Amino acid sequence: MIKNSVKNIVLPFSICLLMALALYPDSALNPDVYSTEGLELDFTVSEDLAMATPDHSVKSNVFTPYLGKSFEGFKEALAFKESRGDYFTVNTLGYLGKYQFGAETLKVLGIYNPNQFLYNPELQEKAFIANAERNKWVLRNDIKRFEGKNIAGVKVTESGILAAAHLAGPGSVKKFLRSYGGQNFSDAYGASVKYYMKKFSGYDTSMIKPDKKARVTL
Repeated sequence: MIKNSVKNIVLPFSICLLMALALYPDSALNPDVYSTEGLELDFTVSEDLAMATPDHSVKSNVFTPYLGKSFEGFKEALAFKESRGDYFTVNTLGYLGKYQFGAETLKVLGIYNPNQFLYNPELQEKAFIANAERNKWVLRNDIKRFEGKNIAGVKVTESGILAAAHLAGPGSVKKFLRSYGGQNFSDAYGASVKYYMKKFSGYDTSMIKPDKKARVTL
């Protein structure tokens, strides 16, 4: 009904306006020539509809993923720092994939074909887990000894230790912890053990089980 009422008013008015513009072009730009005086502008819009305001308290069904400090959050945050999450990238030093693995580390995990690794996201995800399991086994005593302590201004957490081990290897993390921050390895791009321990602290990495012989199988 609303749509029909508006149509019945607007259509005749539009036709009259077009005719006036055609007959009197000189007055086309003069707003004083036109007036709605005398017109019955009776739009049949109900008062309830006219006064209605949007209800902003109603939440939409838009899905916005929030990984927080979960293990998935840890993986994706680390991957973004390493490669912006790109499975198929190779950096200037030859490190591969989403998590930027070196060829020697891949061999330890049982992967001997870097090209196959680069183009296989499933393999990359499994390599990340296996490497974290291996690093957690190597660093198991250091995690027990130093977790919760403050070293060089950084609160030590398991996730920070594992992230730093991913960057620099477990040996460099041992040196940092046992020297109380005195030995702080940095890679060729300036990222350090201390920086990774701070940036990736407080994530839930409890699902990673220490495994001395962790390897990748498809």
